[in-house]
Amino acid sequence: MKYAELRNYVGGDFVAPTHTRPALDVYDPSSGAIISRVPLSAAADVDSAVQAARAAFPGWSATPIKERVQIFFKYKTLLERHIDELAALVTEENGKIASEARAEVLKSAELTEFACSLPQITPGEVLEVSRGVECRVERFPLGVVAAITPFNFPNMVPNWSIPNAVALGNCMILKPSELVPISAGRIAELLREAGLPPGVFQVVHGGQEAVEAICDHPGIAAISFVGSTRVAKIVYKRATSNLKRCLALGGAKNHLIVMPDADREMAATNIVASMSGCAGQRCMAASVMVAVSETDHIIERMADVARAMVPGKDIGPVISAAAKERITRYIDEAEAAGAKVIVDGRKTTVAGKENGYYMGPTIIDRVTPDMRIAQEEVFGPVLVIVRTPDVDGALAIENASPYGNAASVFTESGSVARYVMEHASAGMVGVNVGVPVPREPFSFGGWGDSKFGVGDITGRGSIEFWTQSKKMTTKWNREAGTNWMS
Repeated sequence: MKYAELRNYVGGDFVAPTHTRPALDVYDPSSGAIISRVPLSAAADVDSAVQAARAAFPGWSATPIKERVQIFFKYKTLLERHIDELAALVTEENGKIASEARAEVLKSAELTEFACSLPQITPGEVLEVSRGVECRVERFPLGVVAAITPFNFPNMVPNWSIPNAVALGNCMILKPSELVPISAGRIAELLREAGLPPGVFQVVHGGQEAVEAICDHPGIAAISFVGSTRVAKIVYKRATSNLKRCLALGGAKNHLIVMPDADREMAATNIVASMSGCAGQRCMAASVMVAVSETDHIIERMADVARAMVPGKDIGPVISAAAKERITRYIDEAEAAGAKVIVDGRKTTVAGKENGYYMGPTIIDRVTPDMRIAQEEVFGPVLVIVRTPDVDGALAIENASPYGNAASVFTESGSVARYVMEHASAGMVGVNVGVPVPREPFSFGGWGDSKFGVGDITGRGSIEFWTQSKKMTTKWNREAGTNWMS
């Protein structure tokens, strides 16, 4: 193995789990080679992390926020300084091509930059509500919190939660995906190098047992989760039944509505980039193109762009052999039901990496809304095209999806763009943008089955989730009026 068997990070040190359960192999998706092994932590390991975090919380929460964020200024610098190494780790364990992996780390730096601004945007509010009577609101951390993160962004998604939650005074436990656990350890090392005190941040590796222990532990006050909708529902129900705050982001089925007047080149290149970027393994990927009226000229150009992509260079592998098999089944089923595969990536191989899990860009036309591939999250570089005569028909298709993560419209008409933005059932919408993800300080979060809980996971929307407000009323003036509120 290239990397030694991984260990948890607790109390500022890397430690072995408390049990002897067999570890899981960690694979390089581009070659199928085993690169490390990850332990499956038990409930006792989660408890050890909670105890270390509890011990660190009084000192960390009492540290002024302007001092806490100084560590994240240093952490941002370290992310940028080590970008080549961090991006290479993402490529090794997730399969992203180099440019995508670098972009992921740069986004982590941007997220950290927002956390550095928290002293300027989270000051308490104060008002003299009547003569001699003052009301004040201040925000306080929750205590020990946790983040459970997925395989598709080993560096970025942990940093959706870590900088804000910790800068706001909480102590955090990260449970990374067992498929991509290596980046989490490097994040811990960089936070330690930046000066984060022992116990403020922990990493606990594992699978279902570790997740259940996090949901059940009475010492954990809040949980952020990112993953499939099926698991998001389970985590949300289990965490909230234990009286915890929980924000669980699930899957997506993003619809891109394409009007006949859309700019042919911009629409074609943006849509293909959206569906194929990160091998389609992102919750913002284009899944369904709703082609309104005469759009064959755009579809033809999309097919040309997709066919020109070189697997291994322009698009990386999917995460596992099982993922490739699942994606292929969706395509086979749609084709058998009458859909037309106009760009086919099912038999993709890369010279010298024949054991890698590669799936080429795939575009499927003449899909009907009732087909499974038009309704369920495929999570691969696959775009289906559903045709409709008008924009209201397109919106009806989009609105019918239980997901509500993202939607976009490609058009040259301002009135059509506004109409779609107002009527699309999604938390993030775009115009002539294939990936309508908001940038900091605007927060990330969808609707419907794409998000369970209140608030958003990044930006200003996360501040409410990671803190609790204390309302203080003081009266020093003996002459202040007395009434029923006194």
